[in-house]
Amino acid sequence: MSRTVGTVSRGIRAPIIREGDDLAKLVPQCILDAVAEGEFTVRDRDVVAMTEAIVARAQGNYATVDDIAADVRAKLGGGTVGVVFPILSRNRFAICLRGIAKGCEKIVLQLSYPSDEVGNHLISVDKMDEKGVDPYKDVLSLAKYRELFGYEKHPFTGVDYVEYYETLIKDCGADVEIIFANDPRAVLDYTKNVIPCDIHTRERSKRLLKAAGAEKVFGLDQLMTVPVNGSGYNETYGLLGSNKATEDKVKLFPRDAQGLVEDIQKALLEATGKHVEVMVYGDGAFKDPVGKIWELADPVVSPFHTAGLEGTPNELKLKYLADNDYADLSGQALKDAISGAIKQKDADLKGKMASEGTTPRRLTDLIGSLCDLTSGSGDKGTPIVYIQGYFDNYTTE
Repeated sequence: MSRTVGTVSRGIRAPIIREGDDLAKLVPQCILDAVAEGEFTVRDRDVVAMTEAIVARAQGNYATVDDIAADVRAKLGGGTVGVVFPILSRNRFAICLRGIAKGCEKIVLQLSYPSDEVGNHLISVDKMDEKGVDPYKDVLSLAKYRELFGYEKHPFTGVDYVEYYETLIKDCGADVEIIFANDPRAVLDYTKNVIPCDIHTRERSKRLLKAAGAEKVFGLDQLMTVPVNGSGYNETYGLLGSNKATEDKVKLFPRDAQGLVEDIQKALLEATGKHVEVMVYGDGAFKDPVGKIWELADPVVSPFHTAGLEGTPNELKLKYLADNDYADLSGQALKDAISGAIKQKDADLKGKMASEGTTPRRLTDLIGSLCDLTSGSGDKGTPIVYIQGYFDNYTTE
């Protein structure tokens, strides 16, 4: 009988992870416990994925507001600092901003508009157009912003992020001036010491600022790159990818976990005789068409993964074959023809019409997005995801 099920993604429940837990043993055991329940068996090229959160928690990779403040003072001098292009997030950025504010006398907060980098809107594009504002060149003061747009609240959170960030900075003992501009160099009219807070465009912002005369430029990826007073750190991404842990502490992006994914792969091979792929994942890389939020606030989807997850899909578009090459066939003849084409496909289909319309993204980004949607971000209790059939195709039995 022909196989009737393709890719399956399962959330695997796990204990609440604490600092010091041995994930190299715990994750394989969770998989084996699920297998023992009889729902599935381990197969070659299955994928085991775990959230970056449990990896960082097991590592104890945390930093406090005071740790961040100390690093900011040491690197930027403690005077007036420009904070450019932060995302609008209580979970992702607010605690970082508290630390930055405690390390400065004054913050010049430059917000991009109409939205932040990941799609959280301060104002609607239509309202911006209605007011005749040009986002490519207009620099707005807080007073002008309020005059034009009033007090806009985020449709999902109900928060006016301008007011929220302004109050947060003041509560930390720093003065604050807020401007709205989409050129990072606008902040240089106020200070030459700048923290570019953008994620995926950070290198461009740093380059533009330095070329325009900025004196001290440290991105979020350059803060908390080494321990401060015994804190956690991330030598590659710094504060990027961090999340709120408590009101005074952030959980940083995990570090040094390549050995972990390889150890889990080895443990499952020894226990089952099957070669599975393993990855650590954070945010998925997708955009919500209604809320307009691009999910990817982490610097990468997967910071660590086994070698078999490198690369991009190499797939034929079935509907292209059905509508073009084999338009005169149907039924079993059509199935046989398409199956034959799949079996004989080139090792690299890049640029071939028969692959047009397949998703041109890295495997880790695609699988990480599937994992993020499977595990969710709330109380599902499934920080491990087990995927089967991802690398199968129409001919796999």
